[in-house]
Amino acid sequence: MKKFFAQAYLWLLLLLLYAPLVFIAIFSFTESKVLGNWTGFSTRLYANLFTGNMQGSSSLLAAVQNTLLIALAAAILSTLLGTVAAVGIHNLRGRSKQAVTFVNNIPMINPDVITGVSLFLLFVFLHFSQGFLTVILAHVTFGTPYVVLSVLPKLSQMNPNIYEAALDLGATPSQALRKVLIPQLKPGMISGFILAFTMSLDDFAVTFFTRGTIGLDTLSTFIYTDARKGGLTPELRPLMTLIFLLILVLLAVINLRQEKLKQLHKA
Repeated sequence: MKKFFAQAYLWLLLLLLYAPLVFIAIFSFTESKVLGNWTGFSTRLYANLFTGNMQGSSSLLAAVQNTLLIALAAAILSTLLGTVAAVGIHNLRGRSKQAVTFVNNIPMINPDVITGVSLFLLFVFLHFSQGFLTVILAHVTFGTPYVVLSVLPKLSQMNPNIYEAALDLGATPSQALRKVLIPQLKPGMISGFILAFTMSLDDFAVTFFTRGTIGLDTLSTFIYTDARKGGLTPELRPLMTLIFLLILVLLAVINLRQEKLKQLHKA
């Protein structure tokens, strides 16, 4: 009975998590402007999404473009900074390592609203013109710690003598970094990049406080503004469905790749 109730509890949680996504996916195949009102099977919303034949299409497409550009730029910068920071933290000892690790965890524990307001006040104090750049910097702020946590385990698993052996064999520090250290850390860097990218895609509060008043919209702020007008653009339903499927396929590919690597190591 304990096993039955444990499995039932797990399936109930999965149902609560994924039922809204399935609901949106189903109603993306109908032309109804009201979610939950089925007016017959149709792919018109998908056609409108790809052809731009919809009301406010330019705003929605611009929001999607901004979201992807910001997420990509923030993820790349976070991966670079997080990898360097992880190497530095790994080489620390004693209380210094504990203190830096604690500071690294603060952005992840800190509520998004507090982070957004703090960065907003910082940019105002520094007289930064808020817009595209400030949003990217803000996303790098909360994305970098996730990269650090993804890379640190790979550093712990790595043989500490490999880097020094490369130097002893005549490699320069930069060559040892590129040809020895980075290949060992690549799985952690990829995981950190994906985490930073998805966190940036998902963010609303920090973006809302740091985007300024120039009309910059990401997908999350566009949905918020659209909802305040009294309803959501119907084409958001197929867009959400496609984003979910893209992330699902990406996760499946990554998991399959990790399983193959594990099998190779065992062999």
